[in-house]
Order: sequence, then C-alpha cells, then structure tokens
Amino acid sequence: MDVAVIGAGSWGTALSQVLANNGNNVRLWARKESVVQGVNEEHRNPRYLTDAPLNPLITATTSMACALSGAEAVVVVTPSSTMRETARSFEGLVGPDVPVIICSKGVEEGSGLLPVEVFEAELGNAARLAVLSGPNHAEEVVRGIPSATVIASEGAETAAFFQRLFAREEFRTYVSEDVCGVELCAAFKNVIAIAVGVSYGMGYGDNTAAMLMTRGVAEMSRLVQAIGGQAITCMGLAGMGDMIATCTSEHSRNRSFGKYVAEGRTLAQYEADTHMVVEGALACRTIQTLSQAYRVELPITDMVRAVVWEGFDAHEAARMLTGRPFKTEFYGL
Repeated sequence: MDVAVIGAGSWGTALSQVLANNGNNVRLWARKESVVQGVNEEHRNPRYLTDAPLNPLITATTSMACALSGAEAVVVVTPSSTMRETARSFEGLVGPDVPVIICSKGVEEGSGLLPVEVFEAELGNAARLAVLSGPNHAEEVVRGIPSATVIASEGAETAAFFQRLFAREEFRTYVSEDVCGVELCAAFKNVIAIAVGVSYGMGYGDNTAAMLMTRGVAEMSRLVQAIGGQAITCMGLAGMGDMIATCTSEHSRNRSFGKYVAEGRTLAQYEADTHMVVEGALACRTIQTLSQAYRVELPITDMVRAVVWEGFDAHEAARMLTGRPFKTEFYGL
C-alpha cells in the first residue's frame, strides 16, 4: 500500500520502518530538509535514530501535499501540541474515508480534548480514525526487537485494518474499542515517568519508583473511568505496559527529563540538549483540565505540574505526597 507517515521524529521513523518492512511504500513527511535529504540519499534519519539503516521503501518530503497524495492510509506522529494544526493541514488532501491512525500522546491544552477528538472535530467520520499506543521505545522497534502495541477505534473495521497493516512477528498488534481509555493512558503515563525520574534523581530507589508507578495507575484508572473509558484498559499495553517501559528505561525522555528536574535544570535546557519534545511536561498541565471537569483527585500529577511549571521544590513535593492521609488502595473506582 501507499502509506503517509506525518512526522519524522523517533517514533515516526520507527513506525515507517515497520510499515516498509511489511512491503508498503512509505512517504515520510518531515519539517527539515536535512532529514529529507538524509532519508532519501543515505536511507538514514540524520536527526533521530541516526544509527538505524532505513528500508529503501521509505522516501521523505517536506511537502504535506506530496506526502498525502494517493495515500491509502495516514499515520500521524506529530507532537500533541500541534494536533489541530496537523488535522487542519489535511483539508482537501485526505479523502473522507481514508483511514487515519494517531500515534501521538497528549491532551489538547485548553479544550481537554484527546488527539482523536481533535481529528474528529476537524475531519469528521470518527469510524475511520484509530489510535496506537503501547510499550514501544522507538530505539527498539526500529531494530526489530520484539514489541507489542494496541490499536483502538470505534470502527471495528478500521481497527482490524491497522492491525493488519502494522502486524509483524516482532511487532504484535492487538485491538480495542476503548479509544479514550487508550489515549488517556498514553498521555498519563508520561507524567508518572517524570515523577519516577525525579525520584531517582533525588536519590530514592526502586521501591519509590514502584510506589509511584502503581499509584500512578490508580490515578490513571480513576480519570479513565470518569471520562467514560474502561478501567481495565489501564492494566493493558497502553496503560501498565507503557508505564513500565516509560518509567524504567533509559530510552525514556520523560524519565530522563525528571532527572534533569531533580538536578535543578529546566524543560528548555532538556529540549535544547536532546531535540525532543517532553510530552509529559505538557500533559501534566493539560490533564488538569480533565481532572477539574470530572472532579478526579490526581495527587502525583498535581505535584509534577507544580514542580515542572510552578518552580515548586521537589523535596517538598515528596514530603506532601508521603504525608497524605491513608486510604483504601482502590478508592474512587
């Protein structure tokens, strides 16, 4: 098939490799001409995953119209902060029934909308929209290391279509109908990974990390259930699976950013050093819109937001979390 991949960062590059290895012609849209040149001439992305040789079936372009022309499927892998801009750029270029899968993770600032809701608002036809999420570090997926992911859509045919499109022996694909649950898990786990990174940066150990992860899943479950998703989704690939990978791996930008914060460094410094967007930094702020609207208590998320955006002392945040009143383990569910 002819597949357009919109976004040439680490994840867009890795997913392009999966699709091309399945025999598809992939047109990869990139913002920078240097990336286009590297992919087309040297079959490498000179900015992300630079050591990975790319399948020759991947070609790159800076033209959105060129990338989308004749595409039988569209894969969106741009930062969550540009979701609406990306959706609007599809106007007149993507047919009303062309399947679109969103692989970005976050919540729109101000509206509290999930990426799939933004695309539905701009493009319509929710049944042709899907989302993809799971414990998938791009650095491993591009190398063919065994991984699994979940694809969710309210259209069963759309979910099955993308399941077949991406499926490989080393990249197992599962389907779900819980679109909002999968998307919220995808955004939420990045926030908890920052908290885990901060805790390690402060000198705490694995017990503390495990506490933050499991209590983070409890927070995630309360909010997912409140907005109409399924709490069980939080125990699957998009929830606990992605939480484990993101909170424990040195590949994780959110975890490593948490260590930056513990060392007194800033978000701007991290993004300048790594050329990567820290989705959890934005998510800890945008998720507040949902927690307030649905009146769901999210103590870890609130502390991460205070530390990252409000200059709150990390040690004081830790004291406030451990000093909270004792409760039953699964309150609010």
